[in-house]
Order: sequence, then structure tokens, then C-alpha cells
Amino acid sequence: ISNATGSRMGGLMRKMVVVNYLTLDGIMQGPGHADEDRSGGFEHGGWVTPYLEEVWGEVAAAGIAASDALLFGRRTYEKMAAYWPHQPDDDPIAATMNNFPKYVVSKSLDLVTWANSLVIKHDAVAEIEKLKEQPGKNITMLGSGDLLRTLMSHDLVDEYQLVVCPLVLGEGKRLFRDGAPKTPLDLVDCKTTSTGTLILTYRPTRRRSRESIGAGSA
Repeated sequence: ISNATGSRMGGLMRKMVVVNYLTLDGIMQGPGHADEDRSGGFEHGGWVTPYLEEVWGEVAAAGIAASDALLFGRRTYEKMAAYWPHQPDDDPIAATMNNFPKYVVSKSLDLVTWANSLVIKHDAVAEIEKLKEQPGKNITMLGSGDLLRTLMSHDLVDEYQLVVCPLVLGEGKRLFRDGAPKTPLDLVDCKTTSTGTLILTYRPTRRRSRESIGAGSA
């Protein structure tokens, strides 16, 4: 996986990669465990567990290897911060999550105790643009549906990696909510797992067009 994309000025920028679990009807709420997110009376937490297997493990490992920073909205950050610091040191995923720089966008969060965390309180769009301009690998955003809409509105997402499970819940928070901007996407990769889950990788069509123009002028 490449870790840079063409910038508006023709240079290179780090990629912002959005990673999320989804049901077939677009629900992203509470995939990990029963009590992860019961807001709105949601009672289906933990729905993703039966669908995780070796293929997704390999894709996730590759994604981690191509990244060196994490971005969260406040609610997703607090859930992650309550879990990962307490996992065994010999867990490679936990070690990576705990060691990576982590940026959380929040106007209300004052104290962060998860190692290597930094709060972005003001001018989130400008600060995230600065992060993308710094040298490094991909920046991965997990969950954080409200923050995603902001990033989409300012054309800051370079890639979507969506793990779509063969399940319809009929209720819950959706990843792409009302008010999300119209965003044409190109499918650049598709994997099918033994559980019938699709691992879909999309990139914004307009970003591909800019990269093609930049390559042609090089």
C-alpha cells in the first residue's frame, strides 16, 4: 500500500485512511462488544465478532504496517483508551496502538492518559491538513462517524477501507449519515472472506483525477 498521494500543489502528502466495520445496511455502531455503545437504546453490540477471520487479520496487519499515526473523534478515542492500554505487552496490535501517535479531535476533552495522545481543540481541519503535510506513513482513522463527515466536507479522506459484514440490523448509527457530501468513489480492491464478509477499498474519484494530472505533468 502506498503511503503518499498527490497534494494540491503537486507534491506528496500522507494518506488519510478511514477504516470501519459496517453491516450491510451501513450500521457502524458498537461492533466490538455488547457494551461498546448502547446510546439510543442500541442492543446489538458485538455484532462483528463472528465475521472476523484470517483474511481480515492479514489486511489489518498490512494496514498497520502502512500507518504510523491514528486519528479519532472523542467518543471513539475514549472507548479505545479504555481498552488498549490494558492489553498484554506481547499483543502486537496493542503494542502498535499504544505506541503510535494518536490525535483526538475534541473541544471538551482536557485530559488524555493514553500514551502518545494529543488533543486537537481548535481549527481541526487546518491541524489535520498540517498532519497530512508532515513526512510519514498513512494516518488511520477508526470509527469517528461525526468527524468523518467533517473530513469528507473538506476533501481530506484519501481512502476508505470498509469491512462489510453480511448482516442487517435495521437500527443504529450509520457511517454515512444524512448531510454527508456527495462523494464519487473508485473501487480499488475487493476481498471476500470465508464468512461472506467483503473488505472493500475505495478512493475518491476526484483525488484519482488530480493524481493523474500530477503524474502527467511530472
